[in-house]
Amino acid sequence: MARQRTCSASALALAVALVVGVLASIPIEVESIGVCNGMIGDSQSLPSPADVVQLYRTKGISAMRIYAPDPETLQALGDTGIDLIMDVGNGNLSALASDAGLAASWVQENVLAYPHVSIKYIAAGNEVEGGDTQNIVPAMTNLNAALSKASRPDVKVSTAVKMSVLASSSPPSSGVFKDAYMTEVAQLLKDTSAPLLANVYPYIAKRDTPTIDLSFALFQPSTNQVNDNGNGLTYTNLFDAMVDAMYTAMEQAGASDVPIVVSESGWPSAGDDLATPTNAQAYNQNLIDHVGKGTPKRAGPLETYIFAMFNENRKDGPDTERNFGLFNGPDKTPVYPIRFTN
Repeated sequence: MARQRTCSASALALAVALVVGVLASIPIEVESIGVCNGMIGDSQSLPSPADVVQLYRTKGISAMRIYAPDPETLQALGDTGIDLIMDVGNGNLSALASDAGLAASWVQENVLAYPHVSIKYIAAGNEVEGGDTQNIVPAMTNLNAALSKASRPDVKVSTAVKMSVLASSSPPSSGVFKDAYMTEVAQLLKDTSAPLLANVYPYIAKRDTPTIDLSFALFQPSTNQVNDNGNGLTYTNLFDAMVDAMYTAMEQAGASDVPIVVSESGWPSAGDDLATPTNAQAYNQNLIDHVGKGTPKRAGPLETYIFAMFNENRKDGPDTERNFGLFNGPDKTPVYPIRFTN
């Protein structure tokens, strides 16, 4: 009888192991979504960094992006488990590109000094244009070297680009980079197993091309589907089409295995005829509910960050730029109802 019990226990253990293995092989949907934490505002528009981090935790938001190192925010993020994209700040890109020692100091001051912060990615530049693009790869290289020397290969270095880096994006199978530096970026990301950070805004595409169906841009049922004969795929929303155009460009650059992280996407709630609370709520909620499925070209969860946590009253540009926030500050009231988890 004792031998029989041993055999039964072994069989049970094997069955459990098989079930666990099967479950592990099933793709899971994104449980939450990241939100960008812009800080171009005064005390009348933004809560304190500690209150901001607490709001992320209360709402179950599992990831944040900041656009330059901010000591108060980094202190508040300690031991929270919130993943972080941290930009170097575009104004620092040239210096980091030209001085490996400065890159090492930057890593010491902004990464190693915060061992309890889950820094996931460093963005060497955000939507860099013109002659400054020549600094992207050297800055990434210097930062990678500094992280390697500091035994922090877990922190991946990338750069955040906008859709205008593509010479063509419609249909998605025609995606190709416009300039040679992006091929260098793609190859470096491939060599370092880092993702490309892409800012993807169907709002901007719809604003600049009025003939695009609004429902297609908002993830709503639309007759304006895109049947892409180049890849045999059908697109029911503009976001997927834009992301897959970027994937195609990465393939054309010889970096088909490099994943894409959507480092910004959102919709303003005021400032023009498209920017209404109804449209913003529809887009952002549908985005949250959609990204766990991936795109027609790449199934599986797509890491995505909504822009932005708060309206920023000191941003330059049209009024829409100051109205991308999900929350009002400093009282942290929602601009419109939003749910962050599936």
